[in-house]
Amino acid sequence: MSAAEVLTEEQMHDFVPAPLGRRLMLVGTTGSGKTTLMQALLGEELKYIKTQAMDYRGKILDTPGEFVEMPRFYNALTVSSADYEVVALVHDSSRQVNCFPPNFNALFNNRDVIGVITKVDVEKSGLSFSRRMLENAGVKRIFEISSVSGKGMQELMDYLS
Repeated sequence: MSAAEVLTEEQMHDFVPAPLGRRLMLVGTTGSGKTTLMQALLGEELKYIKTQAMDYRGKILDTPGEFVEMPRFYNALTVSSADYEVVALVHDSSRQVNCFPPNFNALFNNRDVIGVITKVDVEKSGLSFSRRMLENAGVKRIFEISSVSGKGMQELMDYLS
């Protein structure tokens, strides 16, 4: 299945993600889709949960959105990233808000920093804005996904395995 294809509802029920080979840290604002992405990667039921503290599950760390929204928490992101091979900067394509400063990837001490644009299936998605913002933050590899429809999920899973 190519990244451009969308899984049918029946295929989503049959979708069993392969175990992740690389440890992944999710970083993004509140409501950007980090928790839903983690649930999809782990094959869990998709439901909204506000992450109040760092949430470790399997090889994935879901960080609170406030860690990006308040620069005083940047040090916590840097320290936490030491245990992870891949850091994903997650951006909600339906929100035209620049949440990552220029060269934000430098916080993560030469980790593999990727971009994940979420909610690409939403009618008002602004993919070009999200892509420019992530590139400005220093990201070279960007994935466009929908945790709900499954669009782009296989490509991301393959990258992380």
